[in-house]
Amino acid sequence: MRILGINALFHDPAAALVIDGRTVAATEEERFSRRKHGKRPVPFSAWELPEQAAAWCLRRAGLRPQDLDAVAYSYDPALALPADAMGLHDPWDHLRQTYARQAPGFLAAALPGLDPDLVRFVPHHMAHAASGAFAADGADNSSVLVLDGRGERASHLAARRTGSRLEPLYAQDLPHSLGLVYEELTGHLGFLRSSDEFKVMALASHGTPRMLSELRRYVYPTGDGGFHATGVPWDEFCPPRGADEPWTAAHADVAASAQAVLEETLLDLVRWLHGRTHDRVLTLAGGVALNCVANSRIAREGPFSRVWVQPAAGDAGTALGSALLLAAGAGDDPEPMAGADLGRDWSDAELGAWLKTAGVPFERPSDIAATVAEALADNAIVAWFQGRSEYGPRALGHRSLLAHPGHAGNLERLNDVKGREQFRPVAPMVLAERAPDIFDGPLPSPYMLFVHDVAADWRERIPAVVHVDGTARIQTVDPRTEPLVARMLTEFERRTGLPVVVNTSLNTAGRPMVDDPRDALECFGSSPVDLLAIGPYAVRRGGLFRDGEGA
Repeated sequence: MRILGINALFHDPAAALVIDGRTVAATEEERFSRRKHGKRPVPFSAWELPEQAAAWCLRRAGLRPQDLDAVAYSYDPALALPADAMGLHDPWDHLRQTYARQAPGFLAAALPGLDPDLVRFVPHHMAHAASGAFAADGADNSSVLVLDGRGERASHLAARRTGSRLEPLYAQDLPHSLGLVYEELTGHLGFLRSSDEFKVMALASHGTPRMLSELRRYVYPTGDGGFHATGVPWDEFCPPRGADEPWTAAHADVAASAQAVLEETLLDLVRWLHGRTHDRVLTLAGGVALNCVANSRIAREGPFSRVWVQPAAGDAGTALGSALLLAAGAGDDPEPMAGADLGRDWSDAELGAWLKTAGVPFERPSDIAATVAEALADNAIVAWFQGRSEYGPRALGHRSLLAHPGHAGNLERLNDVKGREQFRPVAPMVLAERAPDIFDGPLPSPYMLFVHDVAADWRERIPAVVHVDGTARIQTVDPRTEPLVARMLTEFERRTGLPVVVNTSLNTAGRPMVDDPRDALECFGSSPVDLLAIGPYAVRRGGLFRDGEGA
């Protein structure tokens, strides 16, 4: 079966292609349009489709729209209720539902040659669940928990995978939504809701949960697999913050309190689910699963032996999940994700042609990994553009900014490069075999979706990546799957004695992650980055504005 998955209705429009159960390609529309999250999640944008992402997925496999056996659309309007019947204030939601019902026609227009009768509506949370249960390795018999802002009429799903079957166990009806509560707080704290929730998680580490007992009046588990989460009067907890105003201790404390009550509620849901299934493996998906602090607490205190989180846990991941769900239902055996590098890439010759067209001086060293390690050891900031781009919001060694972790000032330096708030942390990448010596937490951690305690004797050695609470959100690197990154780390340790490198996403504030060579050159040219490592080539800032030809 050749199945194209589509996420479009709310935010993070994306496309994924699954052929005979194997994930061939997956990417987000923002990487093509250069609009962060693709669009805003308002009813008036619900008609917009990931047209460029879908067309690229087909080109990657050499397919035409008429070659597809099915298109999976990750929302089923037949399951939706009017917004007011769900307790939501969304007076234009009916427009969103109209667009959803017309999606087959819109898709046929966007992909000429596609038969609209091939489009299948997939329930939103089942698509999320499949993106975890069918994409994780070793999860043939596993539990899955989905939490986000909203789907058709719910905000949560507990389910179980048995072989090719995915069985729903419990769904929490709207208006109760942990995701929407966290979104509301995001807006109250002056950030962009349905976009900047990760900033609230980062801010929480600077506060204390002194408002937790009061917040429990509005957010709490109900003991039956569900929860109460609505009606929080945020003005009573702290004054709202303007987008350009400094944050205060009260803002950090309410963030810490919200983070704590979220973790408590998730732990109750996890324990309830385990009590029903007694599985060893739990997979997580939905936007709430991008909360790596909560994920770590689930792994540490929950009853499951192993927790796996979909790297594209937000709505973008439903493009893949909906395709995998249809594939499993059609008799294909879904293959686990081999990695998150499912997007675009370019050959060495193509990258060289880009550099020559741009007219920038460049070199081709004998080993780009060693060249980068040398630059990092000299405290350079490096833009790293290698292989296929990542699916999901995390830079995992394909579209990254790298720096030396041993200089505390590199945190401020990178935040200045990216133009973002100084309370935002950066992450360490580390060889998988060295990680247990330095970090305590779920291992391996290839997708940067957990936080780990940093060993006391390492905190002063790698201060740039240590959070204020002594933790770090790590990415472990396996030489078998990421040989180039592993070689760079090995070369850096040989020069510095540190098996860790700072890794943050290759972008600037408000912009999507760099995806193609033009993006990389624009970001490098407009930011104080010292070296661009693009494929086997190196572009140095010192030579960027000098006359000369690339070689």
